Amino acid sequence: MADLDSNMRQTTLTAALKLRARGLQAMRAFFDAADYLEVETPIRIPAPAPEAHIDPEPCGRAFLQTSPELCMKRLLAAGYPRLYQICRCFRQGERGRRHLPEFTLLEWYTAHRDYRHMMNQTEALVKHVAQTLGRGGQLHFQERQIDLQEPFERLRVDDAFRMFAGGTPEAALSDGCFDEIVGCTIEPRLGWERPVFLYDYPAACAALARLKPDQPTRAERFELYIGGIELCNGFSELNDPEEQRRRFLDELQARQQAGRPASPLPERFLAALDRMPPATGNALGVDRLMMLLADTLTIDDVTAFVPEEL
Repeated sequence: MADLDSNMRQTTLTAALKLRARGLQAMRAFFDAADYLEVETPIRIPAPAPEAHIDPEPCGRAFLQTSPELCMKRLLAAGYPRLYQICRCFRQGERGRRHLPEFTLLEWYTAHRDYRHMMNQTEALVKHVAQTLGRGGQLHFQERQIDLQEPFERLRVDDAFRMFAGGTPEAALSDGCFDEIVGCTIEPRLGWERPVFLYDYPAACAALARLKPDQPTRAERFELYIGGIELCNGFSELNDPEEQRRRFLDELQARQQAGRPASPLPERFLAALDRMPPATGNALGVDRLMMLLADTLTIDDVTAFVPEEL
């Protein structure tokens, strides 16, 4: 009966899967027109980037990638200035209305640019995909009209905490509730009139991002929110190998304190980092963008197969 129910669900996905295919074509057209090189990098890697709250999926003596970031940055270091990739990524324990343990990520990098350029480019990409899929300047989502014509709003993390949480990021970090406040109090309120870039995160929340030169307690990191959904995570890239090693060790220590398994350091990535030029990168959840364009709150509605059907 479970197999029958699964097969029946696939018969209801025709419109969503066609929307998804056209969306992927639009993404590729956007980057191809801007002279970006589409690349493929290994899914199975010996060492992921250590992150305190993301658990990689073991695969023999290696791991399935949580993102293609490390290999793509090595390509930046090898002299490729504009790169993009659409690929499958894997994270343990992520299953819910907006999460899958195996998901599709669009990731891209631009040398000699910073996170402000990336915010502008991300806005142009989202507008291009929406326009190509016939959404025009208005995105209809959950009985609301989200304006895509006007410039996307930009909101500092400090201001968001003051407006919606009545506190500061530092206080939330000290109390161990920063992620909870962002996810439960701030995120649901963002991006309902027009999309919102939430930017300038505390340095402690940006393990791979460059710090602001004039405000080193803040990192040049942003996330985009539309209809209360986090769509992407981008930043100006850190290219100091010693600082990056120190941050990785901090992340590994946090994992150890939380009782999470450790992984080896990505030594070949660290060895290449001092050759990587200043750059900016972004990782955008393709499944979530398709959710928005399909006007659904459930990631299953835009996915051909979910784990329970395999």
